[in-house]
Amino acid sequence: MGDLVKYLGDAGTRGLILDMLLEHIYLSLLPLVISVVLAVALGWVCHRFGWFRGALLGAANIVYTVPSLALFAIIPAVIGTQVLDINNVVIALTVYTTALLTRPVSDALDAVPVQITAAATAMGFRPLRRFLTVELPLAVPVLFAGLRVGSVSNISLVSVGALIGTGGLGVLFTDGFRSRYLAPIIVGIVLTLLLALVVDGLLVALRQWLTPWNHIRGVKS
Repeated sequence: MGDLVKYLGDAGTRGLILDMLLEHIYLSLLPLVISVVLAVALGWVCHRFGWFRGALLGAANIVYTVPSLALFAIIPAVIGTQVLDINNVVIALTVYTTALLTRPVSDALDAVPVQITAAATAMGFRPLRRFLTVELPLAVPVLFAGLRVGSVSNISLVSVGALIGTGGLGVLFTDGFRSRYLAPIIVGIVLTLLLALVVDGLLVALRQWLTPWNHIRGVKS
């Protein structure tokens, strides 16, 4: 405990930890935002073109089984970036999260009752407007369930990126193990857990805000 207090008592150390935390947030959440856009587009393709669904979801499953460290190492060779470029982590986590979310989005769109889409069409909704204002909102609960899993996964996987020299809270783990100093490891674990809990709570709140009808229905029942 004394080592931990001493470690956090240094103003320079606290500044470095804050920088690592902010970088960790950036590396975790940017891929999440990008993957939502990609997964919605790919999920719509699976929903709209059934003949393409099997191949696309199969490819997503294969991608998700690739070990994260291997993907971090492969990406520089594929796109020509530097090995220590943080964009490698952003791209890798975007690929992982997109693969994770594509199937739930497709399944959620498939689950939208035909009567609802038919009613929207009868009211004059064009396909794009119907998708954005009718089908996609009904898929939000399932999409956010996947997002919650993806956010926790990203926050943990960013730490793995420290093994190839990128930043984030994972640096605290590598520094602690290298110097056999427990304090930075404890700080890294606590901050990673707190970050995951905060992001998960924010996603739950955002989902409730986007789908108020679910909350009202739950209260009535």
